[in-house]
Amino acid sequence: MTDEHSSSTEGVDDRSGYRQIRFLRPRDATEIVLVRHGESAVAYPDEPFPLLEGHGDPPLAPEGRAQAERVADRLAGSEIAAIYVTNLRRTGETAAPLARLTGLVPREEADLREVHLGEWEGGLYRQKVLESDPLARKMFETERWDTVPGAESNEAFAARLTRGVSRIASEHRGERVVVFSHGGAIGMILALATGARAFSFTALDNAAISTLVVSPERWVVRSFNDAAHLE
Repeated sequence: MTDEHSSSTEGVDDRSGYRQIRFLRPRDATEIVLVRHGESAVAYPDEPFPLLEGHGDPPLAPEGRAQAERVADRLAGSEIAAIYVTNLRRTGETAAPLARLTGLVPREEADLREVHLGEWEGGLYRQKVLESDPLARKMFETERWDTVPGAESNEAFAARLTRGVSRIASEHRGERVVVFSHGGAIGMILALATGARAFSFTALDNAAISTLVVSPERWVVRSFNDAAHLE
């Protein structure tokens, strides 16, 4: 009897203990899925992009439209309370396939548009960076957008991004939303959330996904530059 009883309880641990738990979004927090827009049109020196309120406003390239479809396939099966875009067309075009699959009408949050690049708007920024212009090198060294003549300061950029994120979070407490924005904007949002240097998160791929949880107490970064759906 003793041997039989011993055999039946072998390996059983009836002590009270505590397992590791997964991250749980606070009830008053908002999960913001940040998606960088898909690849935009090629910039040509003699064909500057049209401007919208001073910002370059190119459409998506064919590659960007294909990336937008992959984003939609990745996110359409998840619970989404709202879709947000900026007032620049490349975010709306990237959001369109997800809006079609979910039936959600994208809402505009203009404060989450890209940093204003002053004299380098219209596509010139790409040329200056790729040609390693001295001012472009200085911009990356100092991590100051306003190194570019006439560009928005880091402080002004951060302030309007904070306003935009705060408005969305306040309206969607306890919910999950998808926000289609821009590389510089998402990078600055994540830097604000972590207290990192201004350019710490600027290496974002087109159509990549990052996740932010915003509560009244703090902003928490849950993921950065997830591009598995593009591979």
